[in-house]
Amino acid sequence: MKVVYIAGPFRGRDENEVHSNILEARAVGFRVARHGGVPLIPHTMYEGFDGKLTDEFWLDATMRLLGRCDAVVLCNCWWYSNGALAEIEAARALGLPVFCRYPGKPGPRSWEDFKAWLRCED
Repeated sequence: MKVVYIAGPFRGRDENEVHSNILEARAVGFRVARHGGVPLIPHTMYEGFDGKLTDEFWLDATMRLLGRCDAVVLCNCWWYSNGALAEIEAARALGLPVFCRYPGKPGPRSWEDFKAWLRCED
């Protein structure tokens, strides 16, 4: 089974927006699981940890997690997230494919490409 990192905005203007971002990441992760991937969702893993440690700690931690994954799938509005943009750059440097359920910005491969990629044998 392939491990798939879920990337997208975490922070928001208020608690409701943060909660909405977490729910979005969870929904994307569930779709990944329904198609046979193992979602790794930092949004849900570290919910409630924001502000407890430095941004540098969290950036390093999430990049280490990303390095153990096989691919990245992006949540909606990923283009607004500096963290997601850094994760895309890191994924590409590692040679990991980056997929998006929400087309509209250039770069990532499509959700259909993702489903086909999951079915392929390495």
